[in-house]
Amino acid sequence: MQLPWLLVFIIIIIIMWLNVYLAVVYGAVECKNWSENVASTVTVGKSGHELFKTIQTAIDSIPQSNNKWIKITVSPGVYMEKVNIPEEKPCIFLEGSGRSLSTIVFNAHEETDTSATFSSLADNFLATGITFQNSYNRALKEEDEKIRQAVAAKLFGDKSAFYECGFVGFQDTLWDEKGRHYFYNCYIEGAIDFIFGNGQSFYQDCLLNATSPAVAGNVEAGYITAQSRGSNTETTGFVFRKGSVSGSSQTYLGRAYGPYSRVIFHETTFNAIVSPQGWNAWHFQGRQGNLVYTEIDCKGPGSDTSKRVPWMKKLDQEEICKFSRSSFIDEDGWLHKLPSLQPLTYVGYHHPLDSLPLNVLPPSQSNSSSRLHLLLAVINILFGFYYITN
Repeated sequence: MQLPWLLVFIIIIIIMWLNVYLAVVYGAVECKNWSENVASTVTVGKSGHELFKTIQTAIDSIPQSNNKWIKITVSPGVYMEKVNIPEEKPCIFLEGSGRSLSTIVFNAHEETDTSATFSSLADNFLATGITFQNSYNRALKEEDEKIRQAVAAKLFGDKSAFYECGFVGFQDTLWDEKGRHYFYNCYIEGAIDFIFGNGQSFYQDCLLNATSPAVAGNVEAGYITAQSRGSNTETTGFVFRKGSVSGSSQTYLGRAYGPYSRVIFHETTFNAIVSPQGWNAWHFQGRQGNLVYTEIDCKGPGSDTSKRVPWMKKLDQEEICKFSRSSFIDEDGWLHKLPSLQPLTYVGYHHPLDSLPLNVLPPSQSNSSSRLHLLLAVINILFGFYYITN
């Protein structure tokens, strides 16, 4: 007995919609060799014993549409180059020798879009133990020297993680623009909007060093974040869990780069450099009610909120839970499927709102998206077989 054609059409539409939904929700391509850790390793260094002399040539050697983790090991040294990982090269693991030992540095500064020392446009990217630096404006010598946007790292890919890395610049150091990103025990330095963009990112145990003004008279106060969330339906925002804010002069925690800008500091230690007002609405005066700026159980001499802007948000426990690492960026378990990190101390502390610490789940417990896609494939096959035979 054949199914009515209308019912067949409805079933096909439902299956197609589910596939599209999964593609949107889980986004980035899956790197296939979880259990094998990395498929291959290439080396970069200046001694002549490594396979490549520059990081970019190592990236260029990786085939397009790669879907297995490939590790690029970077020997100690300063690499004066601009590095770009294109969108079609996912599943790259960039392993430095330590953020004080392996540094990528350049000083481009003409345009924000083209100034980045390091650009990652691909999904599934992992970096450990390396510093990304834009050296422009870091040592101003005259009060009238022009300050320009000079990006150290630009992130446009989904599922990108950085462990014990450094990001060093002056204005617009870290362009955290698109996708889910995780930063553990990283050092981030800058003066003006030095973490900006519309990423959906979680910063755990990171040290934020606010260096403005480098020369008296150039900048009255600095700004750590400039988050650009554009509507209340966007899931983006910056969450800072523990870690610390320190530096050389007064700084705001953030200013609104978008009408629904969202930044949360949770149990962070604030040095006295934090401005008493804390936050700035910038271009969105009169619309402060749409901004989500909040401080939860922070400590230190800069954590006194008695003089904060009156529109700073207060979240209840249910709302706070939405911004745990697992809920905010890791609902599909992608962090657990990263290649194993050495030493083991890279693995973060166990957040009380998270069900399990990082890198301990076997793939069978965290690969929900793959199981759903497999189930849909089986349904497609069975339905096709039924329709043909009847």
